[in-house]
Amino acid sequence: MGTAIVVGAGIGGVSAAVALQRRGWQVTVLERASELGEVGAGISVWPSAVAVLEELGVKGVEKSSVQSKPAGMRRPDGRWVVSAPQLGMELPVMIHRAQLHDLITAEFNRAGHTKPFGMEVGTVTVRTGYVVRDVVQDESCVTVNGELRADLLVAADGIRSVVRGTLYPQYAGPRYSGFTAYRGIADVDLDDGGGETWGRGQLFGFVRLIDGRFYWYGTANQPAGTKSEPTVFESWHDPIPRLIAASETILQNDILDLTTPLMPFAQGRIVLLGDAAHAMTPNLGRGACSAIEDAGALYRHLGSTNDLPAALIAYDAERRPATTKLVQRSRSLGRLAQTENPLLSTLRDGAFALGGTLLKLRRR
Repeated sequence: MGTAIVVGAGIGGVSAAVALQRRGWQVTVLERASELGEVGAGISVWPSAVAVLEELGVKGVEKSSVQSKPAGMRRPDGRWVVSAPQLGMELPVMIHRAQLHDLITAEFNRAGHTKPFGMEVGTVTVRTGYVVRDVVQDESCVTVNGELRADLLVAADGIRSVVRGTLYPQYAGPRYSGFTAYRGIADVDLDDGGGETWGRGQLFGFVRLIDGRFYWYGTANQPAGTKSEPTVFESWHDPIPRLIAASETILQNDILDLTTPLMPFAQGRIVLLGDAAHAMTPNLGRGACSAIEDAGALYRHLGSTNDLPAALIAYDAERRPATTKLVQRSRSLGRLAQTENPLLSTLRDGAFALGGTLLKLRRR
């Protein structure tokens, strides 16, 4: 089909590389880190993203996750606000980011894979330790750092995307949400299905990964750039203090998202994907899933026409409206979850409890 450069080898970047490979493209993945891989903790993979991974041939991500223990929303003292069964929630697969990354990259150049109708797939070459400083395009190709040329460039280089900054230097870019996040993995034996606990200006959630360990995360309101520890959760209900204590490494990072309206995802031969296009707060748990769904949309649109600009315009028309809504809704939910107003917190918890009761009655 042609040659493509993917900038960034996170979840979105490697998913895009697999999608292009299956369409017959010769792909070069550029990663600034010295090694290919993912850092971080757990990640939620919702059914829509699981379906895309299956379409791209990625194996090992279960179709469903079964909660055998109580799960839902609680108060810091442990009292239940609403249970997951009451809300009728469709549960995602929970997996470590590194494990998901390995499952996707395992499809690079896998022998014996063929496209539909018996056509051979393309290839994927990875270059680590490569820093993208300059991107230029014309009617015939895209050039990176004056040395690498391709027919298509996929920018999956994260929330502070160099490529997005080149395309849209006037764009405001990332904004601080007002809260920081702590994350960890704990190997403990718990008789608890997890869920989230909402306080005033703080939130804590935990869930079992498919490998049996527990992924947890906490958020707290504080000024941007402040280094801190999750000590605020020491007095919260069991097993929250145990999860924190059992974690060998605790990550902390300020939560950012992109300013709306989002910039167009396609310009000429360059397309934005994942956090480079639509970074959102984690409150809906849809950031990485949206990047995977981007890759799926790119796969479909590139397969529907030989007109590259038309395919990228169609990709933008599908993905920008959908992800704009997610960015806005996730930020709104984050504001509600992190409110420090006592009255609003009480009304919020009551609304969730009432909503769960009404849904339960409706199903009956």
